[in-house]
Amino acid sequence: MPLHRPDTLDAALALMGRGGAQALGGGTDLYPALRDGVPPAELVDLTGVAELVGVTREAEGWRIGGATTWSALLRADLPPLFDGLKAAAREVGSVQIQNAGTVAGNLCNASPAADGVPTLLALDAEVGLASAAGTRRLPLAEFITGPRATLLEAGEILAEIFITNAGGCSAFLKLGARKYLVISIAMVAAVIEAEASRITRARIAVGACAPVAQRLPALESMLYGKNVFQLTEIVSEYPFSELTPIGDVRAPAVYRDDAVRTLVARAITTAMEQEAAHVA
Repeated sequence: MPLHRPDTLDAALALMGRGGAQALGGGTDLYPALRDGVPPAELVDLTGVAELVGVTREAEGWRIGGATTWSALLRADLPPLFDGLKAAAREVGSVQIQNAGTVAGNLCNASPAADGVPTLLALDAEVGLASAAGTRRLPLAEFITGPRATLLEAGEILAEIFITNAGGCSAFLKLGARKYLVISIAMVAAVIEAEASRITRARIAVGACAPVAQRLPALESMLYGKNVFQLTEIVSEYPFSELTPIGDVRAPAVYRDDAVRTLVARAITTAMEQEAAHVA
């Protein structure tokens, strides 16, 4: 199985366009999968492509290159809006995995329990998919279509993740059977904008409780104008109909259902506290 290490995006896309090639980032998901699956005809290592590495500020928002590692994201100078994403980065496997694994690879692997997906959903992230024929941009909410399934086409790579400029603060909470190296039982991301201690905009996403991480738009609307003291009642009465938690070796479905309610309230409260501290 040939391994190519291009140093330009054009060279990488030319290799991907030949057919049968598999893009390689950190390999933290890809290499274990090769034990049981059919190996690709070729591997194209993207980590040496400068255009795909790093977090940069642009006129309309922030760009995370497709070969940017979780550790690089943690080192980036980012506003409080990204605190939740950085918290998720710290939950991705071990430090060794964070040093090698890429943010884009976490999305392309499309696990229902992928740590990066809920926060990026709550940030209204878009993905830029590049091929030899050009680039197209999709909302992340459309890109992941099911467990291990995305709209990535043959010859394409996830070249960038784009997040539009916005205010507010964010939080991410993950529940697992232990602190480190654990697959989520449930996880919640919240992005909150507030004024005079009342929510002016809420974006909430839940992972590991449905085939694909889900935004909660109806709950987001209910939270408008509310303060932190009203959260418990609102969240406890919300039906969470967007979610379809299952029972498995990590937790029964009823436990996930209860845990999500607690995590959602805590994540919103944490983001609101951070927003208040930032404004002060």
